[in-house]
Amino acid sequence: MKISEAAAIVTGGGSGLGRATAEALAAKGARVAVFDLNPAAAEEAAKALGGLPLVGDVADEASASAAIAKAETVHGPARILVNCAGIGTATRVVGRDGPHPLADFERVIRVNLVGSFNMIRLAAAAMGKLEPVEGERGVIISTASVAAYEGQIGQAAYSASKGGVVAMTLPIARELARMGVRVNAIAPGIFMTPMLASLRQEAQDSLGAAVPFPARLGRPAEYAALAVHIVENGYVNGETIRIDGALRMAPK
Repeated sequence: MKISEAAAIVTGGGSGLGRATAEALAAKGARVAVFDLNPAAAEEAAKALGGLPLVGDVADEASASAAIAKAETVHGPARILVNCAGIGTATRVVGRDGPHPLADFERVIRVNLVGSFNMIRLAAAAMGKLEPVEGERGVIISTASVAAYEGQIGQAAYSASKGGVVAMTLPIARELARMGVRVNAIAPGIFMTPMLASLRQEAQDSLGAAVPFPARLGRPAEYAALAVHIVENGYVNGETIRIDGALRMAPK
């Protein structure tokens, strides 16, 4: 799909992988709406790339619907959706303080999995009404994780949520094929996100050294470049693509 002049929505676009993706799409000429739970981050990112800030909760039906409607009013119907909004916790199933709090598990599933599905269903419904451009009506990309395949101790909730993203990608792609909408996911390894940037340099170096090649943390711009390629390559569909420097996570 041609990116120039297309309307796009990037969730979690205020920082990290989402911010880099929003910037990459804008650089290609897309009209980008930055959807983030953090109002200041959404505003700052949108201002920097000449886009539209959207504030809300991806897992809330009313909030997500309102954001998509606002974006459509300003930019027109979105033909590109990239789901980057997500959270993670490090909690053992049975720890020193007892069993994993159920509310914490539910929260991770709600944001990462339910939130992604919520945005997909709403965006796809709108895409299905558009006129095809070179045979396509839209492209949807969600963010999974290598933790979907090699979750570490303490990542039960995160791995379950990202595994769900991987598992739903193919059936949704098969369903939306009749509408001319492609659906894919990206499974990043260890990337330099704001969370990792807060770690000491020694800790960052240690994490990067675990990656076979290149032995470093991934750069958000590399994730964004893959997202752009998926949008532009019309034959990539129903796939979850790892981007991890050949990393396979250890148990802990």
